[in-house]
Amino acid sequence: MPAKKKTTTKKSQPRADARPRRIPRPKYKSFRVSKRIRHPGETLSPARKLLWRSLRHQATYWKVFLGISAVYAALSLLLVRGLGATSTIPQTKELLQVLFQGAGGKIASGLTLFGVLVGNNATVSDAASAYQSMLVVVVSLALIWAFRQTYSATKIRIRDAFYKGLYPLVPFVLVVMVIGLQLVPLLFANMLYGFVFGNGIAVTMLEKVLWGMLFFLMGLLTLYMVTSSIFALYIVALPDVAPIQALRSARELVRYRRWTIMRKLVFLPVVLIIIAAIIVVPIILFVTPLAEWVYFALTMIGLSVLNGYMYALYRELIA
Repeated sequence: MPAKKKTTTKKSQPRADARPRRIPRPKYKSFRVSKRIRHPGETLSPARKLLWRSLRHQATYWKVFLGISAVYAALSLLLVRGLGATSTIPQTKELLQVLFQGAGGKIASGLTLFGVLVGNNATVSDAASAYQSMLVVVVSLALIWAFRQTYSATKIRIRDAFYKGLYPLVPFVLVVMVIGLQLVPLLFANMLYGFVFGNGIAVTMLEKVLWGMLFFLMGLLTLYMVTSSIFALYIVALPDVAPIQALRSARELVRYRRWTIMRKLVFLPVVLIIIAAIIVVPIILFVTPLAEWVYFALTMIGLSVLNGYMYALYRELIA
């Protein structure tokens, strides 16, 4: 019988151009229920550490940031408060003293007057409001440039922040306009809140709860959208960055950790309001004529603190 030929199986050799197998990255789509995706990067620092870090940095370069805040205060006095703004705090305090009695009544009246200060903010006309918005944009650009230079240990002057920091004004304003569009749900919720509760539409407790949930969800939608766009303000301040490119880059920065960043964004306004109340309320109770000026000084410094905190958070996101 003829001998059987041995059949040998050749092992398949890997192709030279074959790519290593990788686990596909999970995809996430907004406004759809999906499993939480953990961000591959490091965990962000707590909000209190970010705030403390930014305050220490500003204390190191206090001459620059205090000087920018002083320019902001001078322009605000000239263009905003100089347009006929008058204080009603002393008169309102006299009226509240009739309503509130005792030590607890004094604290209640002080908190009420502090709420009047926060809500009023000495803006009494459309022209003053326009000037205020313009100043916030200009000073914010100067502060962003100053933070970028000081974090690089570059020696700068106050005038350099205004001369050299305003070149991306148009892209910055375009991003601000996008954020303004994202604020529409919150503004609509505010108008709807005044209409519903002002006209007695929501009467029963169930109706108030349902309307309150609707207002909360609309505010949450605005916060969700602004969480990424607000970082585009710091990206578009870089040289040769278009607004669309900045918005896309900001969306990538917050991907998979948007809710964590939302909590950090809410943290700062709450802390600033509490600190301002601790400082201003005793002044309202004992030295009433100075209360509005102290609050004005705090708001001027607060813009620097706000941008410092946001820039510290931005640096952590890009690290």
